[in-house]
Amino acid sequence: MLAIVAYALGAMYSPGPVNLLGLNVGISGQARQSVGFCLGVGTAMLVYLLVLGWAGAAWIDNDALVVVSALGCSYIVYLAIKLARSSTDLSSPDDAPRLLSFRDGLVMQLLNPKALMATLPITTLQFPAADIHGLSLVVWAFGLAMLAGGAPGSYIVMGSLLGNRIKSTGIVKWFNWLMAGLLVAVAFSIAYEHVWVPLTAPS
Repeated sequence: MLAIVAYALGAMYSPGPVNLLGLNVGISGQARQSVGFCLGVGTAMLVYLLVLGWAGAAWIDNDALVVVSALGCSYIVYLAIKLARSSTDLSSPDDAPRLLSFRDGLVMQLLNPKALMATLPITTLQFPAADIHGLSLVVWAFGLAMLAGGAPGSYIVMGSLLGNRIKSTGIVKWFNWLMAGLLVAVAFSIAYEHVWVPLTAPS
């Protein structure tokens, strides 16, 4: 049981596109407006854990993973553009336009191949090994989904603590562009690993 939690924490709380966005939102002073984003991430992980826990990996073949990866890369780039163009007005963060919503968290995590690849070992190896099925699977899925939603939340809190020390809009704007660039780099990395390589590999 502890192995499942340890693996989930390591997979969910390591830096990735979702957590990078959370860090940036915290620095931008929009933590309270981004609760929906965290809920969206948790909901997406709940869907994966329940569907894959009941159906197993049979539904996920290489072709499906390529399509999900391609769509996910596109959505990450879209959010990077949204981030780069976001407001850097620090005077009234509560009135700033909402950078990330429930939909953004849900769609990004559903289309994030890294989330799918992190969920597969839990549902296909660890759950069966621990004899987790039926109602207990639902309970575990909800618990792990809450952990997943807390991952970007923890990065938002860290960003907020750092953002309180930043008073220059120029620094925030630079950080927005830096995070946007990192997201685009992540998107290209995912595209290469999960789209280009499978499509060009000899059959």
